[in-house]
Amino acid sequence: MYPFREGSFAVRNGWYVAAFRDELGRDLIARTILNQPVVLYRKEDGEAVAVGGRCPHRHFPLGKSCLKGDAIVCGYHGIAFGADGQCVDIPSQSFVPRSYRIPSYPLVEHGLWAWIWMGDAGKADVALLPDLDEIGLNGPGVVARPFYVQDVQGRYQLLNDNLLDLSHLAYLHSSSIGTVENASAPEELTKRPGFLSCRRYIRNADAPAVMAAAGRYAGKIDRVTGMDFYLPGFHAGIGDMAYPQDHPEKPGENIVTSRVYHAVTPSTSGSCIYFFAMASEDVEGMDFMFDYLRPVLEEDKFATEEIEKMLAVIGENPDELLIKTDRNAVEGRRMLQAMMDAEQAATAEPTSVPA
Repeated sequence: MYPFREGSFAVRNGWYVAAFRDELGRDLIARTILNQPVVLYRKEDGEAVAVGGRCPHRHFPLGKSCLKGDAIVCGYHGIAFGADGQCVDIPSQSFVPRSYRIPSYPLVEHGLWAWIWMGDAGKADVALLPDLDEIGLNGPGVVARPFYVQDVQGRYQLLNDNLLDLSHLAYLHSSSIGTVENASAPEELTKRPGFLSCRRYIRNADAPAVMAAAGRYAGKIDRVTGMDFYLPGFHAGIGDMAYPQDHPEKPGENIVTSRVYHAVTPSTSGSCIYFFAMASEDVEGMDFMFDYLRPVLEEDKFATEEIEKMLAVIGENPDELLIKTDRNAVEGRRMLQAMMDAEQAATAEPTSVPA
């Protein structure tokens, strides 16, 4: 499916954010991830778990059920499933077959997030999770905070594309965090397996509107913008602003350093879940940004959903006229497609060879 090859939707063997850690408790959270219903909760000892969200008896949603101890009790016929997915009670019979179970998924708490692995559990390697120091979460004096969770009615790669091409800041977010230089400044790319990074270095340019709105500074600035993409669905963004080198009083002095985190999790083939968080040394500034950025994220949601609506009209294989600033997004697509191709090859039936 667009923008991938036919039959390709999303990587399965990878870590996706299932929830912010502070969402998880003794109340059941129901989410759809990679076209599968999932239920998240904490056991009585505090451990976070993820299991399938469909009762195999009559398909009642387990997210609409309740907990008894560490087991989910289906709200339809009372069939209970433990935190490992194994059925532990069928009220209408004494015998519980070992085959009566629901899926259970690896779930790891790391940073602000609870990460789920929907593919082959034997390949779930925590070393593949983003390094918290590398993404700026553990710096001295840094405070990190979850902001919003949004259900977006658009396929997840549309939002990945959005985050991999920050030239859109100049137009979609022109009244808040973007300036024309976000589109015109040269972009530097680096990559390694499972990782893609871009940077723009903007010199002696107008500060974005957010600076004046926050009461910080409204003159010329030097600015570094960029995004680090940890495949398949986590983006760590940077937004560093400093006085320009020719400033008469504070040449090159830092104004603000911030990190923003975008986790994009495929829900259905036409929808995704968007988790946004921020980290900064400026706690008061983060309080301001919590309210200020909400409409900015709504603009990204709007663009993603409108493109999804357009695809429903024009079909799944539209021609694209690519431009220079698409380079990073196209590379991200290629890397994800290669991961999906490898998965499909690994699960393909072996070809029989005549004797």
